[in-house]
Parts: sequence; structure tokens; C-alpha cells
Amino acid sequence: MNDAWLPSVLDLLARGERLLGEYERRLPALPPGNDWQAQAYRWRSFDGRGALQPVLHPHVITLDSLCNIERQKNLLVANTRQFVEGRLANNVLLTGSRGCGKSSLVKAAWNAFKDHGLRLIEVEKTHLTDLPDIVELVADRPERFILFCDDLSFEEGDWGYQALKTALDGSIAAPSANVLIYATSNRRHLVPEYFSENAQTRYDGDEIHVAEAIEEKVALSERFGLWLSFYGFDQNDYLNACKLWLRNFGITGWDEHTEREALQWAQGRGSRSGRVAWQFARDWSGKAG
Repeated sequence: MNDAWLPSVLDLLARGERLLGEYERRLPALPPGNDWQAQAYRWRSFDGRGALQPVLHPHVITLDSLCNIERQKNLLVANTRQFVEGRLANNVLLTGSRGCGKSSLVKAAWNAFKDHGLRLIEVEKTHLTDLPDIVELVADRPERFILFCDDLSFEEGDWGYQALKTALDGSIAAPSANVLIYATSNRRHLVPEYFSENAQTRYDGDEIHVAEAIEEKVALSERFGLWLSFYGFDQNDYLNACKLWLRNFGITGWDEHTEREALQWAQGRGSRSGRVAWQFARDWSGKAG
């Protein structure tokens, strides 16, 4: 039997293996498997495929560390408790002044119920189009999930706007019983509003027909069943927040000098808020050792 052809065949097989190996190296990496033991996650994209990434060191905030927002705190805790206990609850939109506790309140509410099966998934604006995939992924899980969309704002023609609107209440799929969306924004309606849009409002007798542009912008925010508004702190509110954060950092003393420094800190920042109070307390406590 003539074996002259054997080297050519072996060379061809070797070349094929090299090409196959190169092809496999160029394939996108598979997303990691979902670790259901974690209590908080980020939704991440791995070469176009999404997966839940556990947060190893979540930012733990307690409800007691937040002051001057008692009404908002009570409403969000009640809504979250209903959800965790398997009762009906609403998606929540938290809007208003920057640094006054919107994001912190969501994290504090999660922290209060995380040992009762509540899980937190942070979804960035760029991944809002993945909301249906996230809901489907967790639909059969026994835990309850809050999809946390922080600091949302949209511009005209933003794809994420429509994706969020559909996820809230606009899909042919029924809402999942174990998923709620908690979103924060500095804008009440999440999108910029212009005076020219009001000029398009028309009157027909005694009936007001709101401009279509305004109707479209309100259409997103009204799909949240619960609205919580946050307002800037007055001086007393700000000082109370400073005292509270200083106590959390182990500083119990408060005198005229500390108060004067706290007020000068706020003046230098041009704002009085819980965030500014927290930053002052960190600086003051750090200097105190």
C-alpha cells in the first residue's frame, strides 16, 4: 500500500487544528454563571451577553443613618415590606434635589430586608434595553428582586427611555411578581422639558388638550405607582445630618467651633444636603483620627 499521501493528510489535519484553535480564541468569552448566593448584583455585559455580577462589598446604609426624610422613608419601607411579604407593591420613582438621600434610601431599604430574601440588582442606563432579559432570568427564583436604576435622565430619542417604559407597563408579558423597579432622578419626568412644549397646549372650549410632547414625557413617570419627592435641607436639617453622621463615625462632641466649621463647609460647597453633611463628617472625623 502506498503511504505517500500520509504526510499531506497529517499536515492538513494540523493546519485544520490550528485554524480551529484560532477561531475558538476569537470567540467571545462566555459570561460567568450566576451566583445566587449573593445579596446584591450589578448587571454587566460580556461581549454583548449579559450576566449578574455579584457585589462582594455592597455599600451598607442603615435606615437610622438617614434623617430629614421620615415621610419618604416610611413610604418606601412600607412598599418594600409589602413586596417582600408577597403582597402587591408598586414600582417607585424617587426624584428631587441632589444629595438629599434618594439613592441612600433605596440601599437602606434593601439592607433592612436583605435577610428576608430581598436582592438588589443595579442596572445602568446603558443596559436598560436588557431589562426584559433580567426579568426573565430571575422570574423563577424564590427571592424578591429590586432593579435599581440610579440617577436616570434621558435625552430626546434615547433608546433607554422606551425600554424602561415598556418594562414598567407596556409589554405583552405580564409583570413578574418577584421584581420591582426603584429608580432615582433629579428630574421629575426623567427627560428635559421646554417652555415651547407648553405653547403647543390648546384649548377647545373649556377643555384643555395637553401638547403631545408633554403627554409623552409624563407617560414614563406616571408608570411608577409611587412617587417620592426630595427637597433641599434648611440650615437646621443640614446641621442635624452633620451631627448624625459624626456620631456614626464615633465623634460625639459638638460645640460652636464644630458648628461653624460645618456651616463653612456647606458654604464652600454651595449646597446644604445629606451628601454634603456626610462629606463634612468624613473630613472632620478623619482629622480627629
